[in-house]
Amino acid sequence: MALVHKFKQGEEYIVLDVNSGAVHAVDELVYDIIEDEGLEEKEVVLKKLEGKYPAEAISEAYDEIEELVKEDMLYSKDQYEDIAHNSMDDEDYIKAVCLNIIHDCNLRCKYCFADEGEYHGHKGRMSLDVAKKAIDYVIKKSGPRRNIEIDLFGGEPLMALDVIKPLIAYAREEEKKYNKNIRFTMTTNGTLLNEETMKFLDKEMGNIILSIDGRKCVNDSVRVRADESGCYDNILPKIKEMVKNRDNSKQYYVRGTFTRNNTDFYEDVMHLANEGFDEISIEPVVLEDSHELSLREEDLDTIFKSYDDLYNEMRRRKEENDEEFKFYHFNIDLQGGPCVYKRISGCGAGYEYIAITPEGDIYPCHQFVGKEEFKLGDIYDTDKFDAKMSKEFKKAHIYNKPKCRECWAKFYCSGGCQANNFNFNGDMKIPYDLGCKMQKKRIECAIALKVI
Repeated sequence: MALVHKFKQGEEYIVLDVNSGAVHAVDELVYDIIEDEGLEEKEVVLKKLEGKYPAEAISEAYDEIEELVKEDMLYSKDQYEDIAHNSMDDEDYIKAVCLNIIHDCNLRCKYCFADEGEYHGHKGRMSLDVAKKAIDYVIKKSGPRRNIEIDLFGGEPLMALDVIKPLIAYAREEEKKYNKNIRFTMTTNGTLLNEETMKFLDKEMGNIILSIDGRKCVNDSVRVRADESGCYDNILPKIKEMVKNRDNSKQYYVRGTFTRNNTDFYEDVMHLANEGFDEISIEPVVLEDSHELSLREEDLDTIFKSYDDLYNEMRRRKEENDEEFKFYHFNIDLQGGPCVYKRISGCGAGYEYIAITPEGDIYPCHQFVGKEEFKLGDIYDTDKFDAKMSKEFKKAHIYNKPKCRECWAKFYCSGGCQANNFNFNGDMKIPYDLGCKMQKKRIECAIALKVI
């Protein structure tokens, strides 16, 4: 098992201690001495690097590395496996919900995992009565947790704004009764934004995710209406206005998807940055191999080049105090970051995080909706919640995933998306391989940006 991971990003030589998370920006000599599995004997290192570096320099660098080992900043031991296994019997409480307020959409995005908003025959619209019951259910199942996050999702949630407004008013009343803090977020395609709606969303949404795929030619080739026309010209000014209304205390980000048709997505990120957005996410599509837009192994070189180009541009802007922007997948906190359990288990789908459909059915997350074998229960009877299946999701952490146990990136990706793992391998404990490779590249770029 790799105890350290070393890599070169641009001109930087970087060494990551896997278990402690310590990151070291080093010179080429130190980089050459350190091996993934452990520190070799000094005599072996001197012999191996003889002729490339002076013996005195090798010996001095080796001694410094030994000091880092003694301080548990290199080749440190894993302290988290017992935490993972010992937490299996802890009682679980809901902390986040994907409230599928509507299974319908006014766009027909060609890569949509949700069957263009209809969730594989589960088209529907949540009634206010069901929405209120969902709030009641979540408050009850949150137990002692004070903070609850509810993402209003679709389809396109603004098609159900007449339900959302009274729902939020109801939630505000209930959170006071039960001493809860409900933070609403929304993912919207932006087509239905207007002045009144934007004011409402700005007031009530802790975070707004605004969907746009970058360049007009890219966006309008995949994010289309029923008549195949694009939406770029319609949504860009609305999204800009929505972002303009947000102050620094309120979050947003523009979120796009890249497919096989735009593996040069660096250009899409830069297009959005040049349009004035400073919170940007362009994420890889996840589709079955047979789909014309799916990403494949042969696309990785181009994809990695886009990540490298993005790293280089973000580094340049940082060093030159140029207009900086954040790229969602390059966000890493090397000092604190997610709590230990989140690093081990990920999003908590199926036990801390659930999705609720317009009918009130409960699934482990929005990507499992419509797969009847994963239905956990419904909001009308808490006693019928499938605790056994929920436990299976909880047990699908990095220490129960053989490939993840051996992987240097495990504390950053937390074993990957359970839905992607299942969809590609029929098993949540077998990681989605292509996704892993892209994730590792993003993590390396993110770490390198932090150490410059």
